[in-house]
Amino acid sequence: MVTTRTKTHPTVDLRAKVALITGATRGIGLAIARALSAEGCSLIITSRYRNSFAKARKELAPSGLAAICDVRDPGSVQNLITAVQRRFHRIDILINNAGIAHPNLSVGELPLDTWRDVIDTNLTGMFLVTRAALPLMKSSAIIVNNLSIAAKRVFPGSSAYNASKHGALGFTNTLREELRVKGIRVIALLPGATDTAIWETLWPNAPRREMISPETVATAVVNALKVPTGSTVEELVILPATGTL
Repeated sequence: MVTTRTKTHPTVDLRAKVALITGATRGIGLAIARALSAEGCSLIITSRYRNSFAKARKELAPSGLAAICDVRDPGSVQNLITAVQRRFHRIDILINNAGIAHPNLSVGELPLDTWRDVIDTNLTGMFLVTRAALPLMKSSAIIVNNLSIAAKRVFPGSSAYNASKHGALGFTNTLREELRVKGIRVIALLPGATDTAIWETLWPNAPRREMISPETVATAVVNALKVPTGSTVEELVILPATGTL
């Protein structure tokens, strides 16, 4: 009898990894931060919302780093990265999660200031944080960009949100190709309808019981981060079993 042996590759151990999560005080960002904390990561959490910051800082960053950071502001982003460099000297995992939505309005109704705020937060903010963080990221580091399924689909009344997410997908795909040679993995996270506070802006009467939970998304992200060295998850699509709502 001839026996064959299957070569197995160990999953990545996340213990002691330094993880920066933007927009980490609520929704998917908070769930990912909690999941990474449970894996033993050292956390850097950020938010521009002071009202939810203190509680998250007490829970998630007693021995890590918590900072108010407006991803739209290059100076605020650089201050964050300077603090990270002084404290940890590196970033192993970057979760670009900070994002906002806008009320359901047609293109003809959408104010320019609203358009700019969404684009600046969801797209330019991702660029600013990534560009500033890259000098602290070495081979085997991982970037996860939370894009939403809106990066591949369009929803009437959400032109700025759709545009920001489509642009962020193009940015993510370009970033992945640029960083392959450096051994840095880049994952596009595309969750479908997830039960978070963003629906209070997008669709106040949305059927939130039919949505997936932020914790489900966080579990999928952790599993993607653990994929053995030499392989990668490029796009992580997670949808409710009922499909697009």
